[in-house]
Amino acid sequence: MRWKSKLTFIAFVLMAVIATCGVFFSPVLAQESGLENLKQTGVAFRSVAKKISPSVVFIKVEKEVSSQGPSQFSTPFDSPFNDEFFRRFFGTPPQFKQPQQTPQKRREVGQGSGFLISPDGYILTNNHVVGGADSVVVQRQNGKEYKAEIIGADPGSDLAVIKIDESDLPFLKLGDSEALEVGDWVLAIGSPFGLSHTLTAGIVSAKGRSGIGLSDYEDFIQTDAAINPGNSGGPLVNLDAEVVGINSAIFSRSGGYMGIGFAIPVNMAKQIKTQLIEHGEVSRGRLGVYIQDMTSDLAESFGLDKVEGILVTQVIEDSPAAEADLQQGDVLLKIDGDKVDKVSNFRNRIALTAPGTTVRLMIKRNGDMKEIKVSIGKQDADETVRSDGTADLSQLGLSLQELTPELASRLGYEGETGVLVSAVERGSLSERAGIQRGSLIQEIDRQPVTSVAQARKLLKGEKGETRLLLIKQGEGTRYLALKFD
Repeated sequence: MRWKSKLTFIAFVLMAVIATCGVFFSPVLAQESGLENLKQTGVAFRSVAKKISPSVVFIKVEKEVSSQGPSQFSTPFDSPFNDEFFRRFFGTPPQFKQPQQTPQKRREVGQGSGFLISPDGYILTNNHVVGGADSVVVQRQNGKEYKAEIIGADPGSDLAVIKIDESDLPFLKLGDSEALEVGDWVLAIGSPFGLSHTLTAGIVSAKGRSGIGLSDYEDFIQTDAAINPGNSGGPLVNLDAEVVGINSAIFSRSGGYMGIGFAIPVNMAKQIKTQLIEHGEVSRGRLGVYIQDMTSDLAESFGLDKVEGILVTQVIEDSPAAEADLQQGDVLLKIDGDKVDKVSNFRNRIALTAPGTTVRLMIKRNGDMKEIKVSIGKQDADETVRSDGTADLSQLGLSLQELTPELASRLGYEGETGVLVSAVERGSLSERAGIQRGSLIQEIDRQPVTSVAQARKLLKGEKGETRLLLIKQGEGTRYLALKFD
């Protein structure tokens, strides 16, 4: 029995030694394991970079634009409207100008990024990179340059397709942006500040960002991958080297990267690019309603048990919605079986539905559930009033949108009332009057303005008439005369 006791003692000592070694070696093993994981992440990034770089291009553009001549009364000022949130990576915004100055012509040079989506030279990029350009030159990673043709551009989604005359080109696979989750790794590649094929890494910070005021149809992917001027139009890819977004804008107070970038989801881009290639333009669906997001107070007022759906506030006469007997006060709950929860998502869904398509809407009216079938109409190219409360006053070269709490906070308009100028066409009546993107129109002909619909009515006019506008920009306000000619 004594030998058994010795064996037991030896086993106990060995176990103690092993346990002690584990205590000493576990931090070392953990450190080595962590380093190995980092190395594997680097290998993954390196692999993706090698796959996508040959398909990414640097884009240089030139365009002739109208600009006001210098004035001793011009007042360039430091404000949030001069940052990249409004410049969108392309050029410098015009300074706040006095009316009645003589327009002059000048050449504007810009740059951006894009990526090949087919072996025969089709390239996807942003509208704000190439839209209206007189000359577009594309440079590939190998240094070869091509003159590109603009196949089609869509300001509403800020997407464009251009083409170079070449074949057997490497191209990127378009992935599924719906499959993205917050926290997923993504890589951005492009030409920030002209430094072509620059790769940055980050995560998906948020999805479904809208109401930002960058384009008409917004459903942005937000990322913290470093994006800077010149990245615009380049791809945002996942670790499978699939495109999940098109880098479009940053929010910045400094003009450079501050951790918030926005990319157009590739699922939206797929539908847009197909129409641009086939037709050179985009045909959007039209329902013919004004809608607003549901709140807890509204839900209670309309007899809902919880906050769900969106509210129909007005039905436009002779529209598809009117023909289908959709009514003011209806609560839209589902479209083709899918839940409706945000105005922006529903509006994008309708816009991307082919005209002539019949959709099923589940609504709640006076406490009763009802299904309505609607044949989607076609949105006119000069459609002036949109379902989310924005207005396009094309005769003035002016686009307006409601001042949402988010925009008011971002732009320093907390506590203010008015309508936000979301776009000003170069050389238009509005630009010549001194109106700039990001301005807040507070009064028209001494009448306080509280909605886009009201502003649209007040801005109607005949040749020779003048409208007096009170504009707030930055910390100052100013009267401007807008004359119809």
